[in-house]
Amino acid sequence: MFVPLSVGRARPGVLVAVLALSGIVVSLMQTILIPLIPQLPTLLGASSADTAWAVTATLLAGAVATPTVGRLGDMVGKRRMLLVSIAVLVAGSVVVAASSSLVPVIDGRALQGLAAGVIPLGISIMRDELSPERLASGTAMMSASLGVGGALGLPASAFLAQETDWHVLFWVAGGLAALAGVLVAVVVPESSQRTGGRIDGVGVLGLSVVLLALLLAVSKGADWGWGSARTLGLLAVAVVVLPAWTVWELRRPAPLVDLRTFVKASVLFTNVASLVFGFAMFAMSLVLPQLLQMPVGTGFGLGQSMLAVGLIMAPSGLVMMATAPVSARITARRGPKVTLMAGTFVVAAGYVLVISLMSHVWQFVLASMVIGAGIGLGYGAMPALIMGAVTRSETASANSINTLMRSIGTSVSSAVAGVVLAHLTMDVGGVTLPTQNGFRVVLVVGAGAALLALVIAAFIPTTRRAARIGSSPDAQAAVPAQAAVPTAAAASKASARTVR
Repeated sequence: MFVPLSVGRARPGVLVAVLALSGIVVSLMQTILIPLIPQLPTLLGASSADTAWAVTATLLAGAVATPTVGRLGDMVGKRRMLLVSIAVLVAGSVVVAASSSLVPVIDGRALQGLAAGVIPLGISIMRDELSPERLASGTAMMSASLGVGGALGLPASAFLAQETDWHVLFWVAGGLAALAGVLVAVVVPESSQRTGGRIDGVGVLGLSVVLLALLLAVSKGADWGWGSARTLGLLAVAVVVLPAWTVWELRRPAPLVDLRTFVKASVLFTNVASLVFGFAMFAMSLVLPQLLQMPVGTGFGLGQSMLAVGLIMAPSGLVMMATAPVSARITARRGPKVTLMAGTFVVAAGYVLVISLMSHVWQFVLASMVIGAGIGLGYGAMPALIMGAVTRSETASANSINTLMRSIGTSVSSAVAGVVLAHLTMDVGGVTLPTQNGFRVVLVVGAGAALLALVIAAFIPTTRRAARIGSSPDAQAAVPAQAAVPTAAAASKASARTVR
């Protein structure tokens, strides 16, 4: 289906639109199953503990695939790996759509998770193909597609799950992925920027073991028990394998992850801030839908249906998309560090709004839009910070690791929120439900994490150099993202157009 075609240079707007569509389709897979979760045991004839693997499999596969696919993109071609990722997504969607039992559904969901590298690959392609004036807005849009797809996918999937057979969800997902693949094959050119070499097989295996052990322990710890042998055993595996993997990577001439690059202050602080920001933003996805669906009898719930919840949360996705060009303008004028700091502050302010206002639907719409604006700003800044600190040959790999950091942050956030809500409960008609104070504690933690990300972002170095990011296709020297500020501003005055 996805045979590489010979394509010329596409219009920048068309290229950005196609790549952003691919990112949105991939991010849809994170929310497409949410409306079905309560019904999965009945639909698949399995226990709720077993059907939970349909969600966990996607998370684990995505974590393992993202850094590996990013590295392969730098080595053998970003467009090629983008097409492979989309093809796997189509295959996974078809497998789930054609299944009615647990094992093939889990297999299909794992295949869908393997496509998680599409967004960092798309950002890297933009660096190779877009002019400096278009790069910031394009990468901001691509990065924001992760949140946009999730926000818009929830009402769409809830509607289809309510009005049609659940298999239709995945046939539609497969069709959208196939359309994205065809558009990529027709529009997106292959970059000439490649490192060549061989994939670090031992490095892939070691990192996969660490990530699988860590994320399994974090995501299933509440079910297994945080002090259980399985949870502690997995954490022990991660602790033992990580140092061995680090030593191996440092000794390799062409490692899977160049750790010397990732300990540079600019990259390190960006990735740590991304991890904490990922932790902070997940509170919105976890808390707001639950508050909206809580029974009115709790005294604070609004008793909304899943479809209504999706429609209430959808404006946040539109705001994320609308914020992408704003993020690019702030980056052009003040630098991506300031943009990221602004995003973290806005997210914290949004959580304060939720804590203060949670009695009417319009209040949730307002708060989610504020949080969405903060996420759009922050997500738009992260790729610019990463690309300003690494060479072109490392772009896909570096953006993949940054995306992975955000995913780890959201996974840890989910586990922490689960613990809090499990300990602050009340009885409503014989059913144990979280208390309003439990939700408030999670929101306070989310706001605190956003402010912590702001503090960490403040330590990102802000050196200025004359060269701009990606100003030459042959550029190999890393240029800090702040370097684009004076030159881009001058270009704006000279051409009387919006920079980036």
